[in-house]
Amino acid sequence: MITIDELEARVGQELGVSSWREVTQPDIDSFADVTGDHQFIHVNPERALAETPFGGTIAHGFLTLSLLSAFGQEALPKIANRRMGVNYGLERVRFLSPVRSGARVRGRFVLARLERRRANEILLGYDVTVEIEGGAKPALAAQWLTLAVIEEA
Repeated sequence: MITIDELEARVGQELGVSSWREVTQPDIDSFADVTGDHQFIHVNPERALAETPFGGTIAHGFLTLSLLSAFGQEALPKIANRRMGVNYGLERVRFLSPVRSGARVRGRFVLARLERRRANEILLGYDVTVEIEGGAKPALAAQWLTLAVIEEA
């Protein structure tokens, strides 16, 4: 557990790195079904191999982005007296490298800002990088905002 004061002292520092997670073809196919994005580069391995420079299918960029929640749950410190946390938005997202089916990715989190909005609301801004195991460049870089709601004393 970490207090808000302790967290505030860590602005500008890396807070955590998640474990590696494999992005499987069934993950990609399920995401395609949920979103309706069945572009062949994601769901047709034979065609993706023959017609793209990727060497096979790749994950949707938004699938990779959606992993931030799971990565954050694992990598970020638990905030003392936090009642709940909610996604607040994204300031910037860049998809830098495709994530091939079967690749492993992880999230790296730096606390970029902490803003005390109300007595019980803390806006947290993270610079997040999703790394690809063995990759020269990350899959994505984002500035992610979350709101922590703290139990009032």
